[in-house]
Amino acid sequence: MPEILVVDDSSTDRRIAGGLLERQGGWRVSYACDGQEALERLESDPPDLILTDLQMPEMNGLELVEAVRRQFPLIPVILMTAQGSERIAVEALESGAASYVPKHELSDDLVLVVDRVLAISGEQQTRRALLERMRSLQANFVLSNDPALLTTAVAYLQGLIQDMGLLGESERLRVGVALEEALLNASYHGNLEVDSKLREENHSAYYDLARERAGILPYSDRSIYVDVDLGEDRIRYVVRDEGPGFDPHLLPDPTDPINVDRPCGRGLLLMRTFMDLIDFNEDGNEVTMIKYVAARPVLAVAT
Repeated sequence: MPEILVVDDSSTDRRIAGGLLERQGGWRVSYACDGQEALERLESDPPDLILTDLQMPEMNGLELVEAVRRQFPLIPVILMTAQGSERIAVEALESGAASYVPKHELSDDLVLVVDRVLAISGEQQTRRALLERMRSLQANFVLSNDPALLTTAVAYLQGLIQDMGLLGESERLRVGVALEEALLNASYHGNLEVDSKLREENHSAYYDLARERAGILPYSDRSIYVDVDLGEDRIRYVVRDEGPGFDPHLLPDPTDPINVDRPCGRGLLLMRTFMDLIDFNEDGNEVTMIKYVAARPVLAVAT
């Protein structure tokens, strides 16, 4: 039976919301008087859904949403909003709240909203339970040079890594940063042939030129090819562009203190630091990056 935790510093509002949920049947309802008490309950007996007021002492609804998202990302949070709390409600939704119900509409909408969110949450938890049992996944992408699409691809793959339980949060973030840097390098420096030295001289001119070339031939016809291999023992990305390439042996050492602050070395430094191995092909238009899932000795970087 799904459990719903109702969080509100007003005992009257707690009884109203809880009563509506209990009358529905099929749900177990528990209560907390503020966000801090709710978090303490989550540690010992996590519910399937949290219904919370926004304006509370100790820890308000926005702070609770942010804490739940960090510590219990699979538990959805629904807000109960009162007049005058619209701005905070928007912030809470942007921070990860699943939905909201105005307090003056609880009797009409609360049960319906809770039912919908529980259904979606159940599907997400089932999907994650399935992906945790996935032993490997291979995929191939052909991407344009649109930065938004590249960022979306990284977010999608990050979600798969998280759902498959391959890395901890910190390492997962670092792998995502390395992949995004490789994709942006393939786009800006590879397909669009925008020299990184221009960014050092004129930041705006660098991105203006990239946007211009993204819309004209031959640059606009070039794609980025991404091979993905997610397994129990390693994560492997191969990123290839259709640009003229470069001599990887001529790359400056990004770990040299002279180069650390230079924009043109930042992406390579992050890739080398966050992955266990990176290897460029001889043409300089393809990079292979590997991150080992199990603890292994750090390998030398191949160039």
